[in-house]
Amino acid sequence: MPAPRILVLDDNPELLTLLSSAFEEAGYQVQTAARGRTALELVRKERPDLVIVDVLLPDLMGFDVAEALKRLKIPFIFMSGVHKGGKVSSNATGRYGALAYFEKPFERTALLAAVRKAVPFAEPHRKVESWDVDVGPQVTEAAEAMQLTGHIDLVGHGVVAGTSPLRLKPMDRDQMQRLRDAKPISSPPVMHPMVQSTKVTTGPIAGEESGEALQNFPQRDGVRKGELKDNLPHLLAAFYQAKETGELGLQKGQVKKIIYFEGGMPVFALSNLVADRLGQFLVRAGKIDEDTLRHAAEEAAATRQRTGDVLILMGALTEEERLYYVGQQIKSILYSVFAWEEGSFNLSFQARARKEAIKLDIHPANLIMRGVKKLYKADRLRRLMPDSVRPVPSQEPYFNLSDVELQAWEAHLLPRCDGSRTVAEIIKRSGKAEPDVLGTLVGLTSLRVIDLR
Repeated sequence: MPAPRILVLDDNPELLTLLSSAFEEAGYQVQTAARGRTALELVRKERPDLVIVDVLLPDLMGFDVAEALKRLKIPFIFMSGVHKGGKVSSNATGRYGALAYFEKPFERTALLAAVRKAVPFAEPHRKVESWDVDVGPQVTEAAEAMQLTGHIDLVGHGVVAGTSPLRLKPMDRDQMQRLRDAKPISSPPVMHPMVQSTKVTTGPIAGEESGEALQNFPQRDGVRKGELKDNLPHLLAAFYQAKETGELGLQKGQVKKIIYFEGGMPVFALSNLVADRLGQFLVRAGKIDEDTLRHAAEEAAATRQRTGDVLILMGALTEEERLYYVGQQIKSILYSVFAWEEGSFNLSFQARARKEAIKLDIHPANLIMRGVKKLYKADRLRRLMPDSVRPVPSQEPYFNLSDVELQAWEAHLLPRCDGSRTVAEIIKRSGKAEPDVLGTLVGLTSLRVIDLR
């Protein structure tokens, strides 16, 4: 009897790869699609036994795909990282007839259990681990200095991980002159309510062109320095607006992390925390266990190989999986620094960013929104978004609104941010939990889609 056929529909290529690998390992035949219309063409042609449908798609809503699947009498399971909550889940299973509804991140074992229930068959026995989808977990940051991740060396080829400190390259003469020549805007700089740095006497980024904005940060030896506080979103926006290539170094005590940019886009990151190394990340994600990591680390030390290379030789990891998990590891490092409320930063530009096999495909607008909503604590959100202030549309947003992925209820907040309502009134009218609304408002303010008055 042939294995059941499953179609997985999601516009995230990394997730598609991971899910298809998981189902294939479980013995299923798998096809994938990134758009709703493509999926429906495959459904009519191939008649799969089950479809896994992401709710938010580039061309159609997953609910529209579901209606077509119902007419074709093909069972389906919903998943979503945007549409969440009990009402959404009950509506998905009740109104649309989905067999199950999964909110991202979810455990792979739970999804596989739902698939087995929908299309059971005598599958081969395989060990299945749980994992998180697109999540940036906070890590415990010990005070002592730790080894580097070892995936991207910092100061040139041939550097052995753990032997060189994190450091930034200074701007060259041409780049320093380019910043000095940046044209100022005609109106005076505006102090942005979210930028709080004792070393900056005017708003360092808000209301200014990027070249001039970066000049306001103190400089020494070609590297601009300052206190981190709540400036991280604005630093990311400055790189994006300037379309610059370079490095943003962050330090809190002995913990050091670096974000690398190409053309203003964050493409990879490094950390000196053991917890941020790939092996530890794979353990946290459930891909390998501690014994496997210990064996691979010992072999790597003895043969002077990377741990990831040893894991591939051991058969514990495929090259495709390594690419995926290194990408998730880098995202984890990026998201973790949003939790920092103290520390310092260094800005440095260089003619060309480091070339690496892994480069992220994440828009800084979405990185900022997700980082704020995931990792800003409630008291920090309240400090940045007091009840009495009135959100208004920004005249000079950092990003186009089309760059930002918003849930439907978040988009509905924007017309209310017209200056006529206080934050307290907006929260009351939203019908959502206060931390959720504050997170969205602070995120939108970080993007300067809205300002405060």
